[in-house]
Amino acid sequence: MAMSRIRVALLASAVCIAGTDPMLKIKDQQTGEVATDRETGASLYTVSVMLMEDGRAEVLKITVPETGLAAGLKPGAMVRPVELFATPWARIFNGQLSDGVAYRAARLELVTVEAAQ
Repeated sequence: MAMSRIRVALLASAVCIAGTDPMLKIKDQQTGEVATDRETGASLYTVSVMLMEDGRAEVLKITVPETGLAAGLKPGAMVRPVELFATPWARIFNGQLSDGVAYRAARLELVTVEAAQ
């Protein structure tokens, strides 16, 4: 079954702040195999990002290829996800249904304070 990818549009007033350093995404925990981008072969990383928009806040765990990580990206940095997509997922594991939304961006750009205003 094909998964639906949904483009995510953020309001101009949205503020995104990196909450973690980029962490290498592991495809297989037993072998340590690293997850890679299907098209480019670039290693994938995850970054937790605090999204604040319209008086609400939530944490998104965004997957980004290594080539899309801005130099100097660190916790507390304001970022802008570029080409952000959401993919709903569900699976049954040990008889229990798990579901959620996976987020993927082509890149995370650093935002300067002047550009954010």
